[in-house]
Amino acid sequence: MTTFSIDAPALSRAFVDRSEDLRSPDRLARSWRSAKVLLVSPGGRLPTAVTPDGLQLVFEDTARWGAVPPHGAVLLGRLGGIDHWAVSYQGPYEGPNAGPPGRNKPADADTIRSIGPLLTGDEAVLATTAVALLAWHDAAGFCSRCGRPTVPDISGHTRTCAEGHQEFPRTDPAVIVLVHDGGDRMVMARQPSWAPGRFSVLAGFAEAGESLEATVVREIGEEVGLPVRDVQYLGSQPWPFPRSLMIAFAARAPRGADLRPRPGEIEDARWFSRAELRMLLRESPPAAGPVAGITLPGPVSIARRMVEGFVKAG
Repeated sequence: MTTFSIDAPALSRAFVDRSEDLRSPDRLARSWRSAKVLLVSPGGRLPTAVTPDGLQLVFEDTARWGAVPPHGAVLLGRLGGIDHWAVSYQGPYEGPNAGPPGRNKPADADTIRSIGPLLTGDEAVLATTAVALLAWHDAAGFCSRCGRPTVPDISGHTRTCAEGHQEFPRTDPAVIVLVHDGGDRMVMARQPSWAPGRFSVLAGFAEAGESLEATVVREIGEEVGLPVRDVQYLGSQPWPFPRSLMIAFAARAPRGADLRPRPGEIEDARWFSRAELRMLLRESPPAAGPVAGITLPGPVSIARRMVEGFVKAG
């Protein structure tokens, strides 16, 4: 086995119209009255409601903001002929159609990490865009060239300072790599900061002047000491924690090669067989034997799709 595919990641299952042509001030002013608005609380918490069709985001109409989008609002895109926006909201949303407020819930409840896989593909894209754009605005208050304050444009997709320098949302490309031996085994590893027992595929950021393929080779060599070849693109997923784009690859390493985890960065790295991975992917019975106590990435992560794709290919 040298190639395989993956299912669409949880946050990349749909395409929402976010063309630059939608950001014309005149068009935005005309369409604002019929637009929908998502309120995003601190920490990226999102208002949701359980409906007969499943979990859905709760959008408001624009009446409370008047005739124009409020300062700091961001255009998420156009879906079903309607503009969808997001604004920052201080405090848990307690609107009439929302679920219970966020208090007494786990730290990631109502965030993309938790609800992303439960939303429809369209709503997952809107939610991810909202969290990513609003997080960028929070961190981009000053021009990177002259240091002066910046202000957002009407659609929230750029910021400009008094000198006319224009800033765009920052996205950091990172490769995420499933290393396999061309047969029945693949590599997973864990970082020291992760929860006990959590393993995942390897990942790292692209550096200036570096291609993604070169990043794959460098990162795998650095993190576990393996030379890899046959680099294959699998897919991508936005990861707004805070501003990454995860670009997935598979790569082949020599069969039976020893793993040399990088001290301080990789706490443990192991080869896993498909049989072991199938055991870990099952919800019941619990994993036992050589994989006891090991957990895989959650369903919101593209890493989970990569592991599932490798297992299905065998």
